[in-house]
Amino acid sequence: MTRELRIPATGLVVLVGVSGSGKSHFARRHFLPSQVISSDYCRAVVSDDENDQSATGDAFALLHHIVGIRLRRGLLTVVDATNVQPRSRESLLHVAKEHDVLSAAIVLDVPPEVAAERNRTRPDRDFGDHVVPRQHRELRRGMRSLHREFKRVHVLAGDDIDTAVLVRERPWNDRRDLTGPFDVIGDVHGCRAELEDLLGDLGYEIEHDAEGRAAGAHHPGGRTAVFVGDLVDRGPDTPGVLRLAMGMVAAGDALCVSGNHEAKLLKALAGRKVRVAHGLAESLEQLAAEDAAFRDAARAFMDGLISHYVLDGGRLVVAHAGLKESYHGRTSGRVRSFALYGDTTGETDEYGLPVRYPWAREYRGAAMVVYGHTPVPDTEWINNTLCLDTGVVFGGKLSALRYPEREIVAVPARRQWYEPTRPLAAAPDARDIDDLKIDDVLDAGGVETALLGRVTVREENALAALEVMSRFAIDPRWLAYLPPTMAPAATSKEEGYLEHPAEALAAYRDAGVRRVICEEKHMGSRAITVVCRDAATAESAFGVRDGSTGALYTRTGRAFFRDPARTAAVLDRVRDAVGAAGLWDELDTGWLVLDGELLPWSVKAMDLIRGQYAATGAAARAALPAASEALARAAARGVDVGGLGERTERRAANAGLFRDAYARYCWDVDGLDGIALAPFQVLAGNGHAWATERDHVWHMEVAERLAAADASGLIRPTAWRTADLDSPDSEKAVTEWWEKCTAEGGEGMVVKPLGPLPDDRRVQPGLKCRGREYLRIIYGPDYTEPAHLDRLRARSLGRKRSLATREHALGVEALHRLVGGEPLWRRHQAVFAVLALESEPVDPRL
Repeated sequence: MTRELRIPATGLVVLVGVSGSGKSHFARRHFLPSQVISSDYCRAVVSDDENDQSATGDAFALLHHIVGIRLRRGLLTVVDATNVQPRSRESLLHVAKEHDVLSAAIVLDVPPEVAAERNRTRPDRDFGDHVVPRQHRELRRGMRSLHREFKRVHVLAGDDIDTAVLVRERPWNDRRDLTGPFDVIGDVHGCRAELEDLLGDLGYEIEHDAEGRAAGAHHPGGRTAVFVGDLVDRGPDTPGVLRLAMGMVAAGDALCVSGNHEAKLLKALAGRKVRVAHGLAESLEQLAAEDAAFRDAARAFMDGLISHYVLDGGRLVVAHAGLKESYHGRTSGRVRSFALYGDTTGETDEYGLPVRYPWAREYRGAAMVVYGHTPVPDTEWINNTLCLDTGVVFGGKLSALRYPEREIVAVPARRQWYEPTRPLAAAPDARDIDDLKIDDVLDAGGVETALLGRVTVREENALAALEVMSRFAIDPRWLAYLPPTMAPAATSKEEGYLEHPAEALAAYRDAGVRRVICEEKHMGSRAITVVCRDAATAESAFGVRDGSTGALYTRTGRAFFRDPARTAAVLDRVRDAVGAAGLWDELDTGWLVLDGELLPWSVKAMDLIRGQYAATGAAARAALPAASEALARAAARGVDVGGLGERTERRAANAGLFRDAYARYCWDVDGLDGIALAPFQVLAGNGHAWATERDHVWHMEVAERLAAADASGLIRPTAWRTADLDSPDSEKAVTEWWEKCTAEGGEGMVVKPLGPLPDDRRVQPGLKCRGREYLRIIYGPDYTEPAHLDRLRARSLGRKRSLATREHALGVEALHRLVGGEPLWRRHQAVFAVLALESEPVDPRL
């Protein structure tokens, strides 16, 4: 008859047996080679000889190290060693305990004479005849203690060794296979009526028993309720809450984890000595009025509750008092203690209650952790964790989280049922909790993005960005996104041009793109606008409580204007335009993030213009005419000046063109008079990353609607055209449009792909094609001279294109993390990385 051996799927399995008992053969039959850590192998690694007994100490140090790493990573780990001595098993069990995993022992009980005979046939087992008998005696002495050491012990002898079948069991808390949707319900504390109210609002249909009592609830949409524990104590109807929850769990309509109040009530019902306080007396009195059968069922139900659940592929963790990442899916006394009571400091507050360590502040896990235990007035996300205990029994409300929607549903308490020991404390300001830590982006693994996989951030670049972020950036809660750089089109072959539309259009056509959009490129300063409908939206969406309703910042995360009143005035006009255009209701959002340009260039870059461009232009316009006159006088005297005079006159003309080029983008402003904002992309709103959900035509149409709806004249439209890359006439039309715009002083255009992108090729998110005269600002007054143009045509674009692609991926990632409700530090990972990449050595003129 085949024996089934049940072992933990992610724990420690220790093989026990004398040398020659067949442990290695057994391990090869039942486990992957990577799962088996052999003492012989470790001895060979540290000494080149697996029989070198002098290396045993180092070998087992290595073995324990490898076992520890595997258990930390949640991998099944099998130790192949004799393990016949209790002290050798003790060291392994210590490693398992450190990593909060279950352990099992499999003993191969082989007669010593059989083992000795096997050893004699192996040349690598040249040790004395006394070894196996001694090991066998040690095994026999230790058999009595094995069941105290391990959760499961399997002893195999004879044919069982060859016929045994191993069954891998997941921990009870591992329900990654359940994907929801879920409704996670906070601490009920005996408030049966409020629980029924909440279930009704969540769409559950209450089921009643023969006596009319609520005995279950089913959601017609197939949703599953998950109770965070503390169903009992303090409230008016602990039996009613238990009856309803027990019925839902039994029918598969709900899951439930244990709370500390269930644990204490269970002890009291078992007759153990407990302190009757914090509502326990009320529960015992209410249960005493129920029949014995119900009390027995309630006791069995509470006794079967586990510490926590890991759900939806590991994306959701539910535990009564929360759970730090290293404990997710683990099984041990300290894991259960943390899940029931939290991480206490050992101190008590002025109310005599334990002071709990704020684990959520340090949480950096990918899984969402939903919990209760410590009542708060309102739910608030902290580092992807959420407390749902909103004090219903104290007169607050009963709250639930719809998952994966991240929607909070709550019902008010019908009255205050119990006087709280201490007032409900609000959660700390999120800005004090989940700001970015440098270690979050200095991880050698980089920042994971959906578009490009991992994007690495070099330490030296991160350190340069750190000073900018820490000293100059705006309130980090508003810092939702930083725009990426953009690569220019390939160098033009057209005579007299460095950049021309032909190369940009050809690049996309060659990449398999069929349509593009060409957008006017404004010569201003990049400006990200975050605007909320009102202060309440700013608080709920961004956690900002100072009354501000948005932000206007540069591409390096600095406030665009030093004067907050000026920023507020811009936001007021943008807000009014969004409302007048009907976008709040149409997009079903109370906030928007817009990408655009703020004009004129001189508003933000006046110091640069005065110190670099104007100074150069003034010097050239003063010196070159004087040089031309001097050369003319010399020529009149018969001095042979060659072509120097002609070259100087050309340089003087170029200097005038250079001055005209930057002057076009400078004009006087007074307050907001003269300032223009040209949005060209709606990046995000509530629940939607519009940057990736709509094509660029939609974005330009929305920008036009905003400009048309803006009564103040602040918002400027952006001209645009589309081009069919299969049509020479279409390409000719946009080229002529570009030539006309740049001839009239425009900077140029940005070309972006439209329609589905080829699956097998990466394409640039956009290519800029700047005008001939505008490029004088970038490359200098004389760049159009043939010798200079020939030199500039050798410019390398590879690094710039790589940078643009990586920063674009990070920007999109930041937006998706924002609309996905991820914690601030996760959003800042991507935002910070964009700023860090800007420190890479790339020609700034590109």
